Amino acid sequence: MALIHGGDIEGFVREYGRKPLDFSANCNPLGIPEGVAEAIARAARSADAYPDPLCRALREALGASLSLPPEYILCGNGAADIIFRLAADLKPRRAVVTAPTFAEYALALKTAGCEVIHHPLRPETGFEVEEDILAALSGADVAFICNPNNPTGKTVRPRLMDEILRACDAHGTLLVVDECFNGFLDDPAAHSLKNRLKDSPNLLILDAFTKLYGMAGVRLGYCLSSNAALLEKLRAAGQPWAVSSLAQAAGIAALKETQYVQRARALIREERAYLIGALKEAGMTAPYGEANYIFFKSHVTDLAARMRREGVLIRDCGNYVGLGAGYYRVAVRTREENEAMIKALHRALAESV
Repeated sequence: MALIHGGDIEGFVREYGRKPLDFSANCNPLGIPEGVAEAIARAARSADAYPDPLCRALREALGASLSLPPEYILCGNGAADIIFRLAADLKPRRAVVTAPTFAEYALALKTAGCEVIHHPLRPETGFEVEEDILAALSGADVAFICNPNNPTGKTVRPRLMDEILRACDAHGTLLVVDECFNGFLDDPAAHSLKNRLKDSPNLLILDAFTKLYGMAGVRLGYCLSSNAALLEKLRAAGQPWAVSSLAQAAGIAALKETQYVQRARALIREERAYLIGALKEAGMTAPYGEANYIFFKSHVTDLAARMRREGVLIRDCGNYVGLGAGYYRVAVRTREENEAMIKALHRALAESV
């Protein structure tokens, strides 16, 4: 079975009998917070009861953390759950999706029979979203913008993001902004549209606990919108108990981990700079990232396979629409892990000598 994402640790273990150094999935390198793990363990004692289908306590905690009304929040089984609900229930006829970007947008839309227009991001401009996307929005029922983008690590200029939102309002286009990696930016607030929710019923923001809190296995995401009718449609489109009681308890506990988030941001800031420099020295082309992952190009088109033989998983981005062989993404991890990855990279590159 072909997988379109990274993080397939089990596949590596079954092949090699040991765990890899995983740079293919870009989650918080500090791992799950201790307070979250303890909350999950406590919640397990009452797991004989059904979870709250409306996630009331979690939504109240999120609302307090984000300074938003709980009524603006819908929780799901990861952000991907909400993406698929949106496609299945709204059944948009035409959607604009940048290329490259997170594969689940197009996958969910095509599953619902939607025509997906892949708006190309050009390598000669560093894969930035530019003003030409504004014209592409005309006639679209929905548009997806990943900010910062996955896998390129680029943010959209705030002024252009405002123009995109205004264009979507003018065209009656639902703008879905994926901010799942926003928490790793140096200035998250400067690149978020959360403060525009109240006056923009055509805006839906995706976020998750997956990345920032190292909770990929917990499966907990959410969306934000001031459009009550839209949120009700999305809620009704999914199963009644999409978020387990353990995940709800984990989310409430995670929101209290403010020092953990501060430590993670400081670590990412320092190690991101280290990795960009080390990748440049290793001969990688244009390594870049504003969040917790670095995107780059190599002349070695089988680099992921070589790194795998070295015990390191990296993300081969050749299957992203708009990319091809030779593009890769690596997570930003701890200094010890980053140094080990770079050493493995040099060994992998030496195979071609």
